[in-house]
Amino acid sequence: KAQLQTKPNRKRKTTLIQESFIMSKSPLFSSTSDEKPSLLTISFAKDPGGSLGTQLINLDKGQTRDMFCPGYASVGRIVEGETVARKCGVAVGDIIVAVNGEGFRRFKSNYNETDLEDLTAKIDGILVPNSNGEAKELKMKVIAGMKDGEHYTALLNKIKAVKKAADPNNPLVLSLERYAWDSEVNSWHRFLVARDGDVPAAMKMRQQHETWREAMFPIDLTDPGLQEVIDAKAVSEIDVKHKGLPPTVYVNFSRLQALETNHTAQDVVKAFVIFTETVLKRSSDSRSPQMSQLIDLTGVSVTSGFRTDILKEVYTAFEPNYPETLHKMIMYPVSKYVASTANLMLGFVNEKTRKKFIITDDLSIVCENLGWSQEEVEYCGGVSDFMTKHAKSGDSLLMSQ
Repeated sequence: KAQLQTKPNRKRKTTLIQESFIMSKSPLFSSTSDEKPSLLTISFAKDPGGSLGTQLINLDKGQTRDMFCPGYASVGRIVEGETVARKCGVAVGDIIVAVNGEGFRRFKSNYNETDLEDLTAKIDGILVPNSNGEAKELKMKVIAGMKDGEHYTALLNKIKAVKKAADPNNPLVLSLERYAWDSEVNSWHRFLVARDGDVPAAMKMRQQHETWREAMFPIDLTDPGLQEVIDAKAVSEIDVKHKGLPPTVYVNFSRLQALETNHTAQDVVKAFVIFTETVLKRSSDSRSPQMSQLIDLTGVSVTSGFRTDILKEVYTAFEPNYPETLHKMIMYPVSKYVASTANLMLGFVNEKTRKKFIITDDLSIVCENLGWSQEEVEYCGGVSDFMTKHAKSGDSLLMSQ
């Protein structure tokens, strides 16, 4: 009896290992963006005469689109070469908020620096001195009340003065803040464009988006219907080079309609939101993240049995919450004879977004707008097979894997 009790249960051991692996995954998917900035410090101590190596954008032109930017200059482009910016990990969209410990802010920060992620610590060879109370206050200094352009000029003059002094004991040090793609800093101008420059309407839209985001996230990945949609790869990301064009979120409508009835349109929406958030986070420019969408209608009849309710639910979530992030939305294949019917069925889409829609049965048009190689798509046997080959695995989202 004692021997039987001590005999290892291999099946139970395997089950425990699987359970442990599953438990190591988070059952919740949170938004890939938040309001808190990350901090980055650039020091010219090792290269006093070095070039910053960036093209700055003047955020001091009195434009409404810049009203939520905490500083007056941001990085618009990083030039090629061994520049200080590249060595220090500067990214497009970073905003300069202080020079040598003196603040050049538009308004005070809502956050304590000790509560923010400091990216500087991840860059080798850069030391950031601790600041006392007075130094911290100076670093958070707000400059305002000047004419448009004068705040930006004051910032540049400070940088030039420090560089010109060439004091080895006081090298140029720039403090920057980096904001995520859906933060108010980076998304405000997109909401403003979506409401044609109407500030009150844009603010209302942004507030409604924040309410939606609080209700949507975190998404429960253990939901059976959502797991079914992800497991079937009915919604996925295409892992392929795009020739400089935005990445694509792919929807296989035939697979969606073939799924069992224990999933809802909201499960499809949640899957779409997850992949949208994932794709937009990886954008090289957090100020203008973009993506394309491909609705694969292979084997689906547009004139009969086409579930527009699913598209309407996805559109209702996407349009007001991810404005100006859509590059192209392509429905393929749809013959030119049926295209007019498809357009009528999409009457719920606003005019501005409809201009980004392409309804076609021409593969060359699909490849041209998504940046794909038509030769490779044809070699794979068509769009669906090309998708099967290049669909980015969503296994990390599956609780059973």
